[in-house]
Amino acid sequence: MCGRYANALPADAIRALFGTVGDLPNIAPSWNIAPSQPAMVVRRHPQTGERRLDLLTWGLVPHFTQDLKAARKPINIRSETAATSAISRGALAKRRCLVPAEAFFEWQTTPTGKQPFAIARADGQPIAFAGLWEGWRSPDGETIRSFAILTTAANATLRPLHERMPVIVEPANWATWLGEINGDPIELLNPNPIVKTWKVSTAVNNVRNNGPDLLGEAKEALLF
Repeated sequence: MCGRYANALPADAIRALFGTVGDLPNIAPSWNIAPSQPAMVVRRHPQTGERRLDLLTWGLVPHFTQDLKAARKPINIRSETAATSAISRGALAKRRCLVPAEAFFEWQTTPTGKQPFAIARADGQPIAFAGLWEGWRSPDGETIRSFAILTTAANATLRPLHERMPVIVEPANWATWLGEINGDPIELLNPNPIVKTWKVSTAVNNVRNNGPDLLGEAKEALLF
């Protein structure tokens, strides 16, 4: 799964990497992005078809939502059921997006408690999570644009930490995932083997902690 991630890349760097057009979002870097917070998302504009970089809220609000406070707002959606679930099937068909990240966090259960780990691409390149987005409008005109990250079975590297992992889309497949060229997006929902992990401080457990030190190797890890 993915319940916390880091993305301190500037918006102009993400624009250059993903080839987006239009205005850039104004958002501070974050090494501890949490559910319900705004985050940068690359999506295909529904009217123009252009690749845009926008701020969306993490936690998908389905378009059919009537009671916003009571609604389920998933941050992760299982790729195995995304095509059949009422919450995600429409978005999977028409509103796919990419979520830029530098790393994400996972917690391993140990006899002494939960140990956080950071996970990043082993080649040092930014991550692009496979995401789904939705636009929801309240009766009084309030608009919320939100997203969720798709997950799949963990690869061999991550399996000791958790049974699930976010789907990571390779650059060669970005256009297919966004629907810019023909292709089957379902075929891209597989575990990506190109990842590395390292122990980090439990400071990441508190969402109020936010700084590059959260991605530093935990002191106890240096003993091994």
